Amino acid sequence: MASFHLVSLGCAKNLVDSEVMLGLLQENGWKLMEDPGAADVLIVNTCGFIQPAVEEAIEVILEMGHYKNDDPAKFLVVTGCLVQRYLMGLSKDLPEVDLFVGTEGVGEIASLLQKLLAGKQTEKSYCPDRFLMNASFPRTLSTPFFRSSVKITEGCNNRCTYCMIPSIRGDLRSRDIADIVTELQHLESGGVKEISLIAQDLTAYGNDLADQTNLIALLSRILTETSFPWLRLMYLYPSGVGDDLLELMQNESRILPYMDIPFQHVSDSILKNMHRRYGYDDLCCFIGKVRTAVPDIALRTTMMVGFPGETEADIQQLEEFLTKYRIDHVGVFSYTNEEGARSEFFEAQCSEEVKQERMERILKLQAGISKEILQKYVGQTVPVLVEGLSRETDLLLEGRTVYQAPEVDGCVYINDGTANPGDIVKVRITEAQIYDLVGGIV
Repeated sequence: MASFHLVSLGCAKNLVDSEVMLGLLQENGWKLMEDPGAADVLIVNTCGFIQPAVEEAIEVILEMGHYKNDDPAKFLVVTGCLVQRYLMGLSKDLPEVDLFVGTEGVGEIASLLQKLLAGKQTEKSYCPDRFLMNASFPRTLSTPFFRSSVKITEGCNNRCTYCMIPSIRGDLRSRDIADIVTELQHLESGGVKEISLIAQDLTAYGNDLADQTNLIALLSRILTETSFPWLRLMYLYPSGVGDDLLELMQNESRILPYMDIPFQHVSDSILKNMHRRYGYDDLCCFIGKVRTAVPDIALRTTMMVGFPGETEADIQQLEEFLTKYRIDHVGVFSYTNEEGARSEFFEAQCSEEVKQERMERILKLQAGISKEILQKYVGQTVPVLVEGLSRETDLLLEGRTVYQAPEVDGCVYINDGTANPGDIVKVRITEAQIYDLVGGIV
């Protein structure tokens, strides 16, 4: 029996691809090995979205290459966004890699590796036409059994000037509602309790399909045909969130009071140059509307600092916005020039020193805001999904409220009571830290 070891890098969307590859290989008789030294084939599923991700991917590929140096009989396979974006350069710079597979080759990974082992894979790279997964593909969860992400679209039609996703993943391709529901029912039968719906832009779902196919229609079918207690919405475009979605969230407690909506910035001039379809006033109005409709909602966003042309006044406006509107979770990253993106050629590029200083300023400001926001939960009793023993100490359990998404937000440290992973329990919050909460099971 042939064996493999797989390293998955990047976002939740990439992780779903990795889980499909895991499922396909295991269905075809391959054995998953935790120890790369014991595997016949080493697979690295890469992210190539931004420069830091590219650097991390190269580092991991070289690390896996050491195992091949020790045992030349091993095969090294690199898949994913990095391949789709930089194939020509990679094949020259990484001669130790036996096969490069682009993002669209996920569904054929088992046959590709079988050919590789048999010496019949004559081409060193495989980047076929566009691929869209469906519920017929086997999928092995790498997350805990009680939570999973479901990718409802592939690609993106937004043409943000800094982003390479459309050139890597292609234009928007939405899955059929019935197909998504079938996958969700399968996950539910396996014990999943929390589903995160993911896409490059959830609000664009169905724009490429028939008129009646949209996010509201999808959510309505999910609510009718499954019974997941927690449905989480990740990666929505600000101007795509309509009153119909807010009304549905208002009336359906299973759709969690949580939204991940990347704003990227608040300055009108910067947003215009980013080719984002909204401005400062739109964001202010949006937050007011969302919080009126769903008063206890937790908002997550990301902000990019150091975009070409960004001024001190732009940063001050961002600081004032965050201070005034007090977003629950804010990820901050500094702009990097991406080869092939239009913004690479914009004038007034910011220095690395300026980018770093601005990022640290926003992070420090948000840390204080986050600590103040979390104080409101002290004394409240909230539902918490138990993840298991704490990563900090075996003396505590760890879980998340509905206001905390897996992997990206803080957690709840449970210092009193017992529960099993996957249980949803009531926890009385007794303490708030900068990003985390502490409490005991009621």
